[in-house]
Amino acid sequence: MDALSQLLANNRAWAAEMLRQDPQFFARLAEQQAPQYLWIGCSDSRVPANQIVGLLPGEMFVHRNVANLVVHADLNCLSAIQFAVDVLKVRHIIVCGHYGCGGVLAALRDERIGLCDNWLRHVQDVRWKHAGAIDHLASERERHRCLCELNVIEQVHNVRQTTVLHDAAARGQDIVVHGWIYDIHDGRLRDLAGPTQPD
Repeated sequence: MDALSQLLANNRAWAAEMLRQDPQFFARLAEQQAPQYLWIGCSDSRVPANQIVGLLPGEMFVHRNVANLVVHADLNCLSAIQFAVDVLKVRHIIVCGHYGCGGVLAALRDERIGLCDNWLRHVQDVRWKHAGAIDHLASERERHRCLCELNVIEQVHNVRQTTVLHDAAARGQDIVVHGWIYDIHDGRLRDLAGPTQPD
């Protein structure tokens, strides 16, 4: 069996198991999604959003990109935020980075990797903004971990600055923004920014 056939077989087994556990699961899921959470995370395959927080399909709206960035010119991310807030009425937005992020490491090292360089310029901006906190650290591993954390905190700030969140606050819609980081070495999440409201 080739790799893609295996994926389809895995899907059939998963769907059968979900139906075995809950015969109405897909019928309910097909009716509507009503997640309480928007997850803005990294595209890294080692950070599967629903799995690491123990949620099923339909329980979390997910947007992912390289290095979990929230860029005010990125219509993809802004559209996901707007849809989550205005249509799905999520109550929480979680920006989640992870240690060992290749995009953050490339930005830290000022490496050229291609088209993605333009995207990672936003992480480099975070790096230069916080050079004082990063440069004194003894090892590259420590600097990398620190930049991963600072990047999350900056993206939380970027979410809070969006017009979508300002408009939601103006109409009394309560949305809390969180900054988390995932450790791929132990599978644990840490809260970095604490719950925050729009600026």
